Amino acid sequence: MFSPRTLLNTSVIIHPPGFYIIGFETFPYISIYLIFLAFVYAVTVLFNIFLICIIIYDHSLHTPKFLAVINLAVVDLLLNTCTIPSMIKVFLIKDNFVPFNLCLVQMYFYYAILAMESYSLAILAYDRFVAICFPLHQHSINTLWSMSCIVGFTWIFNLGRLGYSVSIMTRLSFCNSLRVMSYFCDYAPVFRLACNDYSLQWSVASVSSMVNLIAPFSFIFLSYVCILVTVLRMKSVSNRIKVFTTCIEHLIVVAIFYLPIFSIFFIGLYLRVIDPDQRVLSLSLASCITPCINPIVYSLKTKEIKARAVTLVHRMKTSLL
Repeated sequence: MFSPRTLLNTSVIIHPPGFYIIGFETFPYISIYLIFLAFVYAVTVLFNIFLICIIIYDHSLHTPKFLAVINLAVVDLLLNTCTIPSMIKVFLIKDNFVPFNLCLVQMYFYYAILAMESYSLAILAYDRFVAICFPLHQHSINTLWSMSCIVGFTWIFNLGRLGYSVSIMTRLSFCNSLRVMSYFCDYAPVFRLACNDYSLQWSVASVSSMVNLIAPFSFIFLSYVCILVTVLRMKSVSNRIKVFTTCIEHLIVVAIFYLPIFSIFFIGLYLRVIDPDQRVLSLSLASCITPCINPIVYSLKTKEIKARAVTLVHRMKTSLL
């Protein structure tokens, strides 16, 4: 049943045929929750594709700001696509077995896209920071080329880094339980099933938590400190309110994404006092709700997007008539 793999040091690494995902095993209303997530996924796909199409087809929106917005929309689509369909398969259809290699693939894409969600919010904070703190030099600092380089670098960095994190999981032997207490092939719940030393994987998980969460959040925090200082230096109260209101949507999305993620990852990884069912429910909500509300709370509330959306809907009505 297990496939052994011999390494250069002659130690035997035992890889199982796969794992059983058992999150929500004691959750009484799992069917209702999954129907809710299916609705969340439909909204995520609809609004994010609508947003992407508006930006692509309207050349006046081909600016650094909306490059960052379209990057977030793509990340949102991918993040929920990585999780919700597989959750429906596992918990609604009751097919909870995931082959070993597919488990690693799912693990890789989930954490790579989750990291990109965090970095995408930081990129949007950078756009606000430059626009508010350096208004006279905004178009020379934050160009389409520089924003493309920032977005491209974050993708290459996170995809490469997560490739190493997931590849070292193949060094573990799994000779006991194969039951993963999560809603997908989660990194920490999987490596804790290993029957050999997983200190390297624990260290990588700890560093990844810092790189995925602390680094982007610290940048966002420092950006808003600078923004706040700049806003308070303005003499006109109306200008202060006008400038600060451009940041409200972004701050809401940042709070919704980071607060539950911080709580789950750090309490679960270091203290291990969080209830497994609460961890699974909180993590799934934090991961799935944010991509759904991003295009509504943040992107579609910007004047440019809203105006283009109204124009597009009006054209569609006219063509139908």
